[in-house]
Amino acid sequence: TDAEVSTSKKTFAEVQTERLDQAERTVLIKCASRLNEKKLLQYLSSHGNVKSHFFFENRGISALIEFSEKSSIASLQDAVGIPSASEHHVVPFKSRLFTFTLKNPVSQHVEEAPLHLSPQGHIPVKDLIEKLCLADSISSQMYILLNEYQLTEENIRLRFLACSLVQDFARAYFPDSTVKPFGSSVNTFGKLGSDVDMFLDFRDTGKHATKMKKGPFEMEYQMKRLPSERLATQRILSVIGDCLDNFGPGCVSVQKILNARCPLVKFSHQPTGFQCDLSVSNSIAIRSSELLYIYGCLDSRVRALVFTVRCWARVHGLTNSAPGTWVTNFSLTMMVMFFLQRRSPPIIPTLDQLKQLADEKDKHIIGGYDCSFVSDLRKIKPTKNTETLDVLLSEFFEYFGNFDFRKNSINLRKGKEVNKPESSPLYIWNPFEQDLNISKNVNQPQLEKFIAMARESAWILQKEDKTQQIINKEPWGLAALLIPFGKSNSSKMKNRMKGIGSETIKSLLDSLKLNNANSQQKAVGK
Repeated sequence: TDAEVSTSKKTFAEVQTERLDQAERTVLIKCASRLNEKKLLQYLSSHGNVKSHFFFENRGISALIEFSEKSSIASLQDAVGIPSASEHHVVPFKSRLFTFTLKNPVSQHVEEAPLHLSPQGHIPVKDLIEKLCLADSISSQMYILLNEYQLTEENIRLRFLACSLVQDFARAYFPDSTVKPFGSSVNTFGKLGSDVDMFLDFRDTGKHATKMKKGPFEMEYQMKRLPSERLATQRILSVIGDCLDNFGPGCVSVQKILNARCPLVKFSHQPTGFQCDLSVSNSIAIRSSELLYIYGCLDSRVRALVFTVRCWARVHGLTNSAPGTWVTNFSLTMMVMFFLQRRSPPIIPTLDQLKQLADEKDKHIIGGYDCSFVSDLRKIKPTKNTETLDVLLSEFFEYFGNFDFRKNSINLRKGKEVNKPESSPLYIWNPFEQDLNISKNVNQPQLEKFIAMARESAWILQKEDKTQQIINKEPWGLAALLIPFGKSNSSKMKNRMKGIGSETIKSLLDSLKLNNANSQQKAVGK
């Protein structure tokens, strides 16, 4: 299954390089409805060997085609025509997005094998719950959830292709720039349907450094100078945003958000179906992506627990796709990592331990912060911990249901609860920028709602009589946790909320009765 994909021993950089290279040899074809797969591949082979391909549904049928050689794309482009402009005029930008229609559509019904379509989204929660009820343990329920939600091989290729197509625009101005995905697309914790975060990178790492030492002259390019790096970033993104908006096939709803803390361009990329966020290289964000990649590859329980906890939080309105005072998925993921560091024996190492294993090539100092940690997974000793996911899930809720948030903060560097440096309700140290709290946005009511839900969930798992529930055809285990805790539970909840500030109890109980996220936002107060 796909769940095993991530237990590879390749380094993060190796995987990235391989995928970026693959994306440069790839094209995307929008196909006519009655398309014969054999005929298509036969034609494409006249331009070079097709290494792999798949079909997917996105306003009709599309095919992603990976050639063995990059030169095959140029050969195909030579054969492709420009659309005849009858009612529309076209912007003559030639990309790697094509439309294929049959010249002589076959009228008689030829018996054709139906195309296999790769799903690019995940099933709804109610369908998931049905599947979970058929499993034989909470552990297998969690792996079912992981398999339904995690990125597939095909979806990852599509994400890298979206970056590669944006890169074609960037390279019109900056020929040796690259556009790479970061965050959930590459850290092994991405969910089908999530946005693609991509950044524009100008660092042509190490390529020039060695050449520059030769010769008698100090030589450098004459370049436009600006008062700040931020201004340069804003200008570059502004121009590339305009490019995508004016010339980019299938790039719609382009928004330039240049005054944000991290300036970015948001757009919808219709050919791949992704919402994309483009920013300029942020080295620390890449280190975070790699750190999570390492944790995700070390032990299969890590991803199963993270996906489960995030799905649980979404169902109960603890997380929200809109920015606000709720816990983010990133904070939630860090809480799971911290919990796994605290097990005895630990399931994953602390960041300080990973730093001790680092060698020269792993040294990264970024903006004065030490972001070094080992990149070679083989140097990390596997855990001796054999706890099942059944135990870990229940213990996770128990642990955070009783965590002393008033006094302690969560520190992944040390893998220890340390005193809070300031009074934010929830304090999770940024693993790299040591003076930042990644959960600064979370307010007291939202934290208390999280604690209440964790206690409720721990209680459900402990009191559960699995055999009885299976006989009664009731949802059990994880399935029982993914059903909003409604009116029937609110009286029982009162008993388990002792020690939670009474002023928020009422708003909490009210918010539990409301199902949709909007009324939940209003109930808890932004």
